[in-house]
Amino acid sequence: QVQLVESGGGLVQAGGSLRLSCAASGRTFSSYVMGWFRQAPGKEREFVAAISSNGGSTYYPSSVKGRFTISRDNAKNTVYLQMNSLKPEDTAVYYCAASVATVPTTPYEYRNWGQGTRVTVSS
Repeated sequence: QVQLVESGGGLVQAGGSLRLSCAASGRTFSSYVMGWFRQAPGKEREFVAAISSNGGSTYYPSSVKGRFTISRDNAKNTVYLQMNSLKPEDTAVYYCAASVATVPTTPYEYRNWGQGTRVTVSS
């Protein structure tokens, strides 16, 4: 089991940047694929990014590719999401999650979730 705590959300103007962090507890962090999801009011939880256990592979949907970057520091048990060129449609609660699947892009493939951090992008 791994416990996850997100931070770094806030209010930013369109075109701005934010860096989210997700700190994990437990000694098995480096064995998990880590992902970021987001959920806007009235919408389903949406895949944002994933990174392999060693950080060698990353995955993004077309909606954020080229603007968002996921990274991890296994020595610090932390995964990051750098978000650039933010748009109002990026407004949501952002969650990090841990998975043992190979290339997990759906919420059902993740077993551990953080509480979320809110990101609001104003126009």
